[in-house]
Amino acid sequence: MGSVVSCENEDNATNTNFQKTKVSTEIEMKNGNIIEVRSLQKYFPVAKGTFLKKVIGHVKAVENVSFSIRRGETLGIVGESGCGKSTTANLLLGLEIPTAGEILFNGQAITEFRGKTLFDFRRNIQAVLQDPFRSLNPRKKVKHIVGEPLYVHKVGSKKQIEERIKELLELVGLRPRQADLYPHEFSGGQRQRIAIARALSLEPQAIILDEPVSALDVSIQAQIMNLLIALQKRLNLTYLIISHDLAIVEHASTHVGVMYLGHLVELSPALELYEKPLHPYTRALLESVPVPDPENIKPLSLEGEVPNPMYPPGGCPFHPRCKDRKEICRQRVPETKEIRSDHFTRCHLYG
Repeated sequence: MGSVVSCENEDNATNTNFQKTKVSTEIEMKNGNIIEVRSLQKYFPVAKGTFLKKVIGHVKAVENVSFSIRRGETLGIVGESGCGKSTTANLLLGLEIPTAGEILFNGQAITEFRGKTLFDFRRNIQAVLQDPFRSLNPRKKVKHIVGEPLYVHKVGSKKQIEERIKELLELVGLRPRQADLYPHEFSGGQRQRIAIARALSLEPQAIILDEPVSALDVSIQAQIMNLLIALQKRLNLTYLIISHDLAIVEHASTHVGVMYLGHLVELSPALELYEKPLHPYTRALLESVPVPDPENIKPLSLEGEVPNPMYPPGGCPFHPRCKDRKEICRQRVPETKEIRSDHFTRCHLYG
C-alpha cells in the first residue's frame, strides 16, 4: 500500500475561494418542501424453493411512512439496525421502487420521471455512503472519481471540469495536487471528503447521507460533520441523515424522525425531541446513550428483542417491548397525531 497523505485539515474546508458553477436544470425550484414522502411502503418478497421459487411472505421494510424536508434544512432519521432507515434512503434516491405511497421532489412524483427528467433528478439528489473505501473505485485516481459525474452529465469542457475538480477538493479540505492519487493513499476521513466532493460535483439540491461517519475514527467524525454543516450553510443544501448514533443526528439535524420496525413512530424538531421525547421507544433510545458518570446510568425500559419484520406483531409494532403498553396497543395500530406544535408521534398513550 502507498503512504497515507497528510492528516485532516478542517481549516482548508472553510477558507476556500470556491465559486459555484451554475448547472442548468428543468426541475422546478420552489420554496418550502423540497422532499415530501406520503404513506410510503416497501415490501420485499421472500421466496422458497430452488428452481420454482414460491413467494411465502414479505419483509415489511417500510410501512406507511410520511415526512417532508424543507429546503436548506436537515432531517435526521434514527433507529436500530433493520428498522428501514437505509431502505427509505434508497427509495428517495430512486434505487428502489415503492410498493405503495409516493415521493415528491420539488412537487413532482419521482416514480413518474422518465428520460431527461430522470437524468436531471439524478443531478439534483446525490448520496454519501457509510464506507468511503468501498464506495470509491480503488482503480481510479481521485480526479476521475470526482470528475466522473461531470463527464457523464457533460458539464463544461475538459479544462473547465479539471478546474472544477480542483475547486471541489479545496472545498472539502484537500489539496488540488492530491487529485492524482488513488483512494488507498488517503486516510478514512480523507476518503470520505473525496466522496463528499463527488456528491457536490453536480451542485445537487439535496444529499442523502447514509451513516456518513460511522466507519470513521471518533476523532475524525466531528471534523466530517462540521464540514457537512459548513457546506450546507454555504451552498444551501438539504440533507437527509441516516444514523443509529443519536449524538451525530442531534449535532446536525433540524428535525429528527425515529423509526421502529419500518414505522416512523416520532417526528419532531431536534431540540424538542431530545428534551421532551414522547414515544416510549424514543425514550428508550435516549436512555441507551452512554454517559460519563456511572451513577447517572438509568435502567433501560426496553424488553425483549426486535420482532421479525416478516412477521410483525399485530397492533402497535412496539407493544411487545413496551412497559407502558395497554390492551388497545395489542389490537390496533396507532395513528400519527400532532401532540405538540410540529411534534408528531404514533402511540396510544396520547389518545
